[in-house]
Amino acid sequence: MTKQNVNNQRYLIITATLLLTGFLLYVLRSVLLPFVVGILVAYFLDPLVNKITKYCKISRSWASVALLFLVLLILLPLLVLAGSVAFSQISEFAENLPMYLQTCKTKMFEFFAVAQDYFPALSWKNADEFWRGNAGESLKPFLKVVQKIVSNGFAFINVISLLLISPVVAFYMLRDWHDFTRKIYDLVPKKHKKTVTDGVKQIDRIISGYLRGQFMVCVALGTFYSCGLWLVNLNLGILIGFLAGLISFIPYVGSISGFLMAMVLVITQYGTWPKIAEVILVFVIGQFIEGNFLTPKLVGENIGLHPVWVMFALLSGGVLLGLLGMIIAVPLAACIGVFLRYLIENYKKSAIYLEG
Repeated sequence: MTKQNVNNQRYLIITATLLLTGFLLYVLRSVLLPFVVGILVAYFLDPLVNKITKYCKISRSWASVALLFLVLLILLPLLVLAGSVAFSQISEFAENLPMYLQTCKTKMFEFFAVAQDYFPALSWKNADEFWRGNAGESLKPFLKVVQKIVSNGFAFINVISLLLISPVVAFYMLRDWHDFTRKIYDLVPKKHKKTVTDGVKQIDRIISGYLRGQFMVCVALGTFYSCGLWLVNLNLGILIGFLAGLISFIPYVGSISGFLMAMVLVITQYGTWPKIAEVILVFVIGQFIEGNFLTPKLVGENIGLHPVWVMFALLSGGVLLGLLGMIIAVPLAACIGVFLRYLIENYKKSAIYLEG
């Protein structure tokens, strides 16, 4: 078999494998979520398990059990507390919703009354007709994306199965992580082992630097926004602050979404400039802390993933595969980035580039 035929066969196998993987991800997207979450947890905790086995002189099985038990012991009370706070705030908001809607209507009427002096064509009647005719249509694309994320992420998987299956998957992956990676490495052709090893190291550096760092950034921002909006005495402030921090793994989207939600609530609940200024100050300080301290220190500036590329990958993954797609978007983006850099480096060494 000629060298050209071998290369063609290799490219055909790689292409078929990628297509089959993509097809299986799409078909099984509704049942893969707890397994992907378990693998992701194992990836996060693997360095800690390595240190435990090294310093405590115990097997990986016992180290995995001890670490997962400790994580669950910390997370479960936090989840229960967060759920109770969210339920309390949502209940209070639901009770006061008619009053908030009336306040919002009054403020909008005052705004149009002032604006009508400068734009005579504006009126409350015209605004009301425009809202009734166009607001629903304008929200449909956004609602479709949200619906797709929710339906694809939890079509057949509920929270109970996620909590039951993911820890089991995480345990087995933690216990057998080195064996699993070694078996995959043994499948790589000997001629390309160094290239693949270098590429995997780059991908691991990018993924670990981004995911672990971004997780800490999201927790820190969520805590800051929740405390800040709670101090402002904004109803649903804790929940909005937590959501703003949680969504901050999508660059700029979390802070902008949280700011808009908080502004709508502070206008409907208070409608006074001092309160509005307090909410603005919370998000300005949060963005200053994130841009100057949290992101540079925790995520780093040299992970190789541009914010626009991350945003595109996350939103594309959400549309295609729902919550599962958003979870695997950054690892896939890192793999694609390393592969593209490899192609560019080889292109610049080729005769096409040098002789052009």
